[in-house]
Formats: sequence, structure tokens, C-alpha cells
Amino acid sequence: MPDITRFAPSPTGGLHLGHVASALSGWRPANESGGRFVLRIEDIDPGRCRAAFAHELMSDLHWLGLRWPEPVRWQSRHLGDYAQVLARLGERGLVYPCFCTRRDIADEIAASAHAPHHAPDGSVIYPGTCRDLPAWRRDALLAAGTPHALRLDMERALSVPGARDLTWHERGQGRQKCRPELFGDVVLARKDVLASYHLCVTHDDALQGITLVTRGEDLRPATSLHRLLQHLMGWAEPQYAHHPLLCDASGRRLAKRDRAMTIAAMREQGMSPHDVRAAAGYPGPLA
Repeated sequence: MPDITRFAPSPTGGLHLGHVASALSGWRPANESGGRFVLRIEDIDPGRCRAAFAHELMSDLHWLGLRWPEPVRWQSRHLGDYAQVLARLGERGLVYPCFCTRRDIADEIAASAHAPHHAPDGSVIYPGTCRDLPAWRRDALLAAGTPHALRLDMERALSVPGARDLTWHERGQGRQKCRPELFGDVVLARKDVLASYHLCVTHDDALQGITLVTRGEDLRPATSLHRLLQHLMGWAEPQYAHHPLLCDASGRRLAKRDRAMTIAAMREQGMSPHDVRAAAGYPGPLA
């Protein structure tokens, strides 16, 4: 069957070789199967994302020879879609408001006399402070307009029939066991970012009919959580293919925060699209 894949960057800086490698990992199976390669702009974080970066990365991708169907989906223009998902989860009692600040969470963990537990992505697992707030207290805080996040009630989510037996298909490796409980009560919306990456990416993959999710190995653990959200919402299950991360000569992962050389800079130095694709691990022609 033809693969429908996607490349979904966050426009927080210039495109670098690691991004190119990720984009090409999706382009290859779509191209070879006669499928479709989709571009999505994941710009839900207004504090970090810039439209100028998005237009720059699209220009770089075009220069590299990549093409995609229009219109491109900008997540910031569809916040109502994600609000509807949160409302549906809320109606089923699967999310709850969390009024804790980071300081509150740190103090709660310190008072427990236990070392903090960490999720597979390195984040501290929420101790559940607001999960069992009395209804009158929760309602009073909401009525007062107290800033809050929305968290997935993991235990309730796992009580949905079939949720504890989820797997995913990793292409080339077969079925993998999901362990969403390792993430605890994850945030699905913050006061400043109205929907989380986890919620938006699973919603949009389903909406756009993505059949093969290609992404870096660092996101493999999150697949458990994404499969749970797909199960809760009745969304189709795609296959997955997690690729090794591209590293520099010292073995360190290429990242924006480390000022990895941008594709724009490589273009200015006279590198050709073929040169850049080859440096990203794709030496052959695109077509």
C-alpha cells in the first residue's frame, strides 16, 4: 500500500542537517511506494515559534527538491480542533485541571521524602496533587480564573477497555509493547500553550490520514502515549519507523540549541542540494 508520511517541524529556528535527515526519512518511503509526503507546521507554542522561520524552512525544503500538497497545515490556525478533543476527553472524566506551579510540584516531591520519578522523556512524573481535589475546591479555583493546565488521568485512561494491551508496529521490527503508564498524568494543555505536542500530533496524524510516522529515535518512547490517545479517541493506528539521530563529528546530536549549521548557511557557502542531501544520508536523486 502507498505510504502517507509527514514532516512536522516546529519553526523555532533555521533548518539544519538533522531536520533534513528526518524529512528525507519520510520522503523516501512515500516516494518509493507511490504515496504522499505531507508538510505540517507545528507552531502551537507562541513563545518560541516564528512564522518567518516556517517560511524559511519551506524555502529550504523546496531548494532541496521536496514537494508536498497544499495547503500546509499550521497547527496554530486550528486550536479549536484540539479544544474539541480536550472537551471530549473531559466529558469522559479522562482529564482534570491542574493548578500547580513548577514550584508547587517541586515542593510536593521534596516533602514526600522520595526521589522524583522520571518519565521516559526525562520529565518528572507529576505526583497527582490536583487529581483528587474536592469538586467544590476545583470549581472555586476555576470560577476564580486560576491559571491551570489540563492533565490526562492516566489511571482512568488505562481503565478504558483495551488500553493496557496496546502495541504499535515498528516497521522492520514488528509489534512493540506500549507502556504509557510510565509517563504518569501528562499535560495535554498548558495555560500558555493550549494543546500539547502529544495531543496535536496524534490528532493531526489521524486527520491527515498518515499511515507511516517517521521520526527520530528520541521520540520512540512517546509512541506509547500516542497510541493511548489514538485508542481513547478511536483514531486509526499508523505504523512507525524511528530513525537514528544525526550527530556531529564528536558524536553529539545536531540541535538548534547547539547552533548546528543551518541549511541557509550551507547554501550561502555554495553547497548544492545534492551535497546537502548526501550529508544528511540521502546521496541519491529524489525522484
